[in-house]
Amino acid sequence: MATLPIGLTIASSDSGGGAGIQADLKSMQANGVFATSVLVASTAQNTHTVSDVHAFPLTHITAQLDAIAEDLFPDAVKTGMLLSRAIVELVADKVEEHGFHPLVVDPVMISKSGHTLLQDEAIAAVKTRLLPLATLVTPNAHEAARLADVEAVTTLEEAKDAARHIHALGPAAVLVKGGHLTDNDEAVDVLYDGETFRIYTSERIDTPHTHGTGCTYASAIAAHLAQGADLSSAVQSAKTYVTGAIRDGLALGRGHGPTDHFYFLDSRKPKPRTD
Repeated sequence: MATLPIGLTIASSDSGGGAGIQADLKSMQANGVFATSVLVASTAQNTHTVSDVHAFPLTHITAQLDAIAEDLFPDAVKTGMLLSRAIVELVADKVEEHGFHPLVVDPVMISKSGHTLLQDEAIAAVKTRLLPLATLVTPNAHEAARLADVEAVTTLEEAKDAARHIHALGPAAVLVKGGHLTDNDEAVDVLYDGETFRIYTSERIDTPHTHGTGCTYASAIAAHLAQGADLSSAVQSAKTYVTGAIRDGLALGRGHGPTDHFYFLDSRKPKPRTD
């Protein structure tokens, strides 16, 4: 009987299906692992707005984490939107208790529509409690600026400087995603492990349909780590994957449509008429 490596996402629901735990599950499965999940909150969300957020009781989050650890122990774990300080601290406690590793932390702070997804007091908890446990943290330029306590990250050199500051908080490595950098015609990401910078480039695709790209990218990295890839290879494989998912982004809804997590399945695409 076939088996698959197991990935775990600890994140929140996006009712629109493009980001959050829904994107994580799709991305992990598309990249070769069996995806499990722990829900910490639910959002009422679509392609253009977040209208409500509801956090789940800490006792229920604890029960989910313990259930996964007891029977479906993950080969890699990814965290996403955690919302509150209490949830961040609980997740950090459980990561330590169960020895979840490798751990990819996607420090989701704000939605594309501008809604806050990580409360201010929770950012401090991410920096002091979660980042020291992380194999990799994957901030975009705006998140990197918050974590590094700098005004802005808009250039490659500023991304490198932010990566140094964030690495000092304790993660084994930092990937500053360059989709919002303004000094390059390509999408340039910077990986820093405390000693070496590695640069990953891809075409910059002109499309509004990028909802969930951060979740998708980080989950793909976790999936490749779960399969035993080294960090640099996992990032490269995930970047290739997310670039394809963006290129085939879906024009759904009235706002930022989602990426296509299964863009490589040609059998789903309409067949030309022969009559």
